[in-house]
Amino acid sequence: MKLILSQEVEGLGAPGDIVEVKDGYGRNYLVPRGLAIGWTRGAEKQIQTIKRARDARSIQGKEHASEVKNQLEQLSVTLAVKAGDTGRLFGSVTPADIASAIKSAGGPLVEKRAIAIASPIKTTGKHQVAVQLHPEVAATVRLEVAAG
Repeated sequence: MKLILSQEVEGLGAPGDIVEVKDGYGRNYLVPRGLAIGWTRGAEKQIQTIKRARDARSIQGKEHASEVKNQLEQLSVTLAVKAGDTGRLFGSVTPADIASAIKSAGGPLVEKRAIAIASPIKTTGKHQVAVQLHPEVAATVRLEVAAG
């Protein structure tokens, strides 16, 4: 069975890869969990879109990761959120919120899965967030959460 991976599958491939798997594995595991879609001629556009998105997010090598780390550590990121009078947030700040705030602050495109929040951010003020850019390179982003 020929499938197109829509997410990373360990031991099989990355998003956008065309793989040949046994029928049962594809039909009973990969497709129902949304890890893959059936391969058709019309799916070629989807493959290209997935690969372009993957290339835009990926960081090529340790040197590139170090450059991105320097950009991130020099950046001052402010995130406006809804908060009460005491400075307590209605909800918490998510990695997706932080990734979009970094991008809107003029920083590089960071994948939300690379952002690690030590403890949930539920108050306004200054916080530090770790971003794992490469297995050997991690950056610390200064984040200011402001009531907006």
